[in-house]
Amino acid sequence: QAQIAESGGDLVQPGGSLRLFCEASGFGFDYSKIAWFRQATGKEREFVAVVNWRNGNTIYTDSAKGRFTISRDNAKKSVFLQMNSLKPEDTAVYYCAAASRVSNDQSRYDYWGQGTQVTVSS
Repeated sequence: QAQIAESGGDLVQPGGSLRLFCEASGFGFDYSKIAWFRQATGKEREFVAVVNWRNGNTIYTDSAKGRFTISRDNAKKSVFLQMNSLKPEDTAVYYCAAASRVSNDQSRYDYWGQGTQVTVSS
């Protein structure tokens, strides 16, 4: 059975760093695109970054470029999101999701985790 579990969310000060973890298991070979989305209170869920599990290729949204890094560990079946230079506007619930094709459209993702809360505040 396909499962996704996120962890690593926390309260961090502006300018700080945080590393999120996503463990994915039980997926078929086709579901090799793992992405991070986030949803702030009162806002729509938005794409952050995606990694192709097979070749490591990545795509980022503009607000994440230069600050966030998505990576994977195939042996551990995990995907990470390293977030640096965090800003208050990065505060959101961060979700990990799996799809069969690379996309920034959440409707393309069939499997989702429960999310992990990231709060950036002094």
